[in-house]
Amino acid sequence: MVVIRLARGGAKKRPFYNMVVTDSRNRRDGRSVERIGFYNPMASGAAETLRIATDRLEYWVNNGAQLSPTVARLVKQNAKPAA
Repeated sequence: MVVIRLARGGAKKRPFYNMVVTDSRNRRDGRSVERIGFYNPMASGAAETLRIATDRLEYWVNNGAQLSPTVARLVKQNAKPAA
């Protein structure tokens, strides 16, 4: 099954997450099919916290990819200000 989830990067105590499309059997930070965005929970000031390529997200969801619970929450939060 193809899943859209967060892959952790960044330094110790300074997380940075890439939103990736991957096979569910791969490791969290392992091989991915495509990077469709990022989430920076430590962003401050004018730094961007969340970026999602919505066209690619829709493409993968329409082709059967499942969202992880955290990604689903972030997508829902991102859609709210745009509405």
